[in-house]
Amino acid sequence: MIFKNLFRQKGRTLLTIFGISIGVAAIVSLGALAGGLQAGYDSILTGSKADLILSQPDAVDLTTTSVDESIGAELNVMSDISSVSGMLQGFVPTENVPFFFVYGYPEESFVLSRFHIISGGGLDSREAKQAHGKPIMLGTSAAETLNKEVGDSIRIMESAFRVVGIYETGSTLEDNGAVMPLRDAQDVLGKPRQVSVFYIQLKDPNSRERVENRVSRLWSDLSLSGTNEFADKQLMGNYIQAFAWGIAGLAILIGGVGMMNAQLMSVVERTREIGVLRATGWSSRRVLSMILSESLLVSFFGGALGVFLGWLVLSSFSNVAGFFGASATNIDAGILFQAFATVFILGLVGGSYPAWRASQLQPVEALRYEGGASGSGVHRLPVGGMAAQSLWQRSSRTLLTLGVIGITVGGIMALEAIINGVMEVMTGMSRDSEIMVRQAGVADTEFSALDERIGDKIAVFPGVAHVSGLGFTGTVLPDSGVIFILFGYAPNEYAIQQFNIVEGGALTNNHQILLGRMMSDALHKSVGDTIEVGGSRFRVIGIYESGVTWEEMGGVISLRDAQSYMGRPRKVTMYMVKVDDPSLAPQIVERINTELPGTHASLSGEFVEQMPDMQTVGGLMAAISFLAVAVGGVGVLNTMLMSVLERTREIGVLRALGWRRRRVLGMIINESLLLGLVGGLVGIVVAYVLTYLLNLIPMFGSMLSAQWDFVIFARALSVALLLGLLGGLYPAYRATRLQPIEALRYE
Repeated sequence: MIFKNLFRQKGRTLLTIFGISIGVAAIVSLGALAGGLQAGYDSILTGSKADLILSQPDAVDLTTTSVDESIGAELNVMSDISSVSGMLQGFVPTENVPFFFVYGYPEESFVLSRFHIISGGGLDSREAKQAHGKPIMLGTSAAETLNKEVGDSIRIMESAFRVVGIYETGSTLEDNGAVMPLRDAQDVLGKPRQVSVFYIQLKDPNSRERVENRVSRLWSDLSLSGTNEFADKQLMGNYIQAFAWGIAGLAILIGGVGMMNAQLMSVVERTREIGVLRATGWSSRRVLSMILSESLLVSFFGGALGVFLGWLVLSSFSNVAGFFGASATNIDAGILFQAFATVFILGLVGGSYPAWRASQLQPVEALRYEGGASGSGVHRLPVGGMAAQSLWQRSSRTLLTLGVIGITVGGIMALEAIINGVMEVMTGMSRDSEIMVRQAGVADTEFSALDERIGDKIAVFPGVAHVSGLGFTGTVLPDSGVIFILFGYAPNEYAIQQFNIVEGGALTNNHQILLGRMMSDALHKSVGDTIEVGGSRFRVIGIYESGVTWEEMGGVISLRDAQSYMGRPRKVTMYMVKVDDPSLAPQIVERINTELPGTHASLSGEFVEQMPDMQTVGGLMAAISFLAVAVGGVGVLNTMLMSVLERTREIGVLRALGWRRRRVLGMIINESLLLGLVGGLVGIVVAYVLTYLLNLIPMFGSMLSAQWDFVIFARALSVALLLGLLGGLYPAYRATRLQPIEALRYE
């Protein structure tokens, strides 16, 4: 009976299943991405045949850690150590691939033995020595995606490389990347004489404690750990997993409300049938169990379809997802359990109220139910036309649909406002400068590395008053796990004056730090205290307030300390340029971009929009919006379709009274547009509530300050009306196809 009930209204059931499946597909595909990245890191680290890993402590990710290369020589002479190998990892754009992982190893590294060469040779082979250009090995998947073979050339950043070999390791992350000599990787990533980690092999595993004690005495600012321990500390997979659940949660919430709507309509539609069942002896519990079972079955089908869609997405976009270690093979038992546990809970929650309502129907009342909302019990709005009255008479369905639209629009609005807030904050960092300069072609602004000599060249341009270098990176504070933003400025440069010091004094030397007010309050630090950041201790000499949340959630150190921490001596992340006459700034921007290759200069007001980070966020925002609109549109379509089915006889009467098809179509479209408009207004309220709740998250919430503008509200109402229009088109068309005689006979 359950199967029969579900597929009695195939359209409604299929739409509900599809709405749920989109959220599940997000869980599966993004979960596989996070799992693939984590598995890739695990493979890289644990498959290195090393016993220990020496790294910078508390780094956000393997790509952000830096250790001085000279330490390797000192490790090599230790009696308990048999082999040492440095490794530098990062990602760069190349040939239409925005994020391409590269790994740098010394040619004699013992780790290279894990790279199985299937074509050509290794970095120390004859092919590499005879190559016309810098040698590079490509993973099998990367070679296939980039359509490269041994002997082909590939351009990475400003350097040309020659493919000398194709390798395979079994790790998706590595097989979608490239391996190059350590020196070349240092040049490409702007980290001269630096490595991400040192792999250490011991002569005797029992000597680990002696090595740890000696290393901690020699380099107290570094961290020595086992490969498994270090792999567990990598946070990037956790961040992607949290992001996945955030997006999937939005989709699941919208789909859940849609499912409750559909189940409620099913109960209303079958009121007389349920009355018959109750009259023939069915108990309330049995009716409740039937409706709840239907809800769970719909959720299960939605979960199954969602898993398939997730697999399809990963397979279809394997060329992109593979560069992050994701593939359809990453859909493991853990992800499947998460997906089906989610839809099970969704089925229970979404079906509980409709099931309870069905169980409470009294047999006599249910048998007398005629459908619709006519009769003496009708309560009409004192104002409003036919569209408003129709929606009002079906208040339960209308409220649930408004919930679908409101959550969809509100979620999109909240994301846009937060992104606007981040852009406003980033723009505020350059509030005292007219021009910002970064390295051209980088995949992420944090990987920008400009030589200090570029700053010297810009400083002598006519019209330039001041040039200030900025070192910018993030780290994780020990124990608390809080992300700490580090800003490096030269103490005597112009840009550091933008920080309003309210306690203590200004920077005068290295190993000093100015703490933002928010961070000092959160950590209970004051002037004179010390703070450990990335294994180094700094003395707090001042507390500043800047009015920029992002800046107050970190600290300012000397540029030399920042360069040392980032592993980029004599390099800066970006330059902030102050000019004598702001009207001449566009001309100076053009001259910098023309005369200084490898740089990207822009006016301060345009800099953030042109950042690769923001362009990536924009792409993600578009994908999230599409996902939300797709799920929300299915919910509205489901509702309006149910409205047409429920009012079949009513529409038949109208047609018999002379209403033309166009007028019937206009009536249904007007209802859906009104539903969309009101849903958009509800979405505005939802957006404000969401941003308020996010701001309540300790530490993290204050970094997500929302910035509202007219465009957000206009786009929100446009999306809401679009949802109403798209959701109403097919139901309206279906209503116009009803023949009066058939409609009047509809039961």
